[in-house]
Amino acid sequence: MQKPSDMVILDIMMEGTDGLTICSLLRQKHNVPIIIVSARDSELDRITGITLGSDDYLVKPFSPIELVARVKALFRRIQLDRVAPSENTLKYGDIILNISIRECLVNNEKLDLTPTEFALLTYLFEHSERAISREELLKNVWKFDFEVDSRATDDVLKRLRKKLAKSKVKIESVWGFGFKLALNN
Repeated sequence: MQKPSDMVILDIMMEGTDGLTICSLLRQKHNVPIIIVSARDSELDRITGITLGSDDYLVKPFSPIELVARVKALFRRIQLDRVAPSENTLKYGDIILNISIRECLVNNEKLDLTPTEFALLTYLFEHSERAISREELLKNVWKFDFEVDSRATDDVLKRLRKKLAKSKVKIESVWGFGFKLALNN
C-alpha cells in the first residue's frame, strides 16, 4: 500500500531531472506542501521556485534547525493536525473558506487548493472590499521581505482561476496594479 507524502523537500540541482521540473509536475497533480532547498540564491531563483508551486524556498547553506522550523511552520499553516471545525469562516459569493480546517467549498463541493493558493484566496477574501497590489501579495502571502518586481503571483492566480471556473467568484486583474475579487451574475 502506498501512502501519499505529507511534504516534499526538493533540491533544485538533482541528478537526472531538476527539482524545479519535479516541483512543477507535482503541483499539476497534488496539493502536497513543497519546500525547495538550493544553493542558488538569486532573486530570480527564489521567485521561480515559488512561481512553479513551492510553498517555501530555503537557500544553502542552512541550519538543520532552520529547516525543521520552516517545516513546522508550514505544517502549522496548513494545520495537518486539523483542529475541530469552528466558526472561523469567510464567505464571498458561492465560496466558503473554513480557516480552521483549511477547507474551501464552492457551491458546497470541496475544492482542493495548495497551501499557497489557500493563503492567497484567504488574503483576497479578507480584503475583498479593495484591489490588492502585487507587492502587497508578495509581502503578505509569499512573505518576501525585499522589494522585487515580480510576476510570482501570476502562475498561482492562473491555477486558482482555473480551479474557480465553476464559481461565480472571479479574480479580476486591475491593470498595472494587482487584483480584486468580483462576482459574475
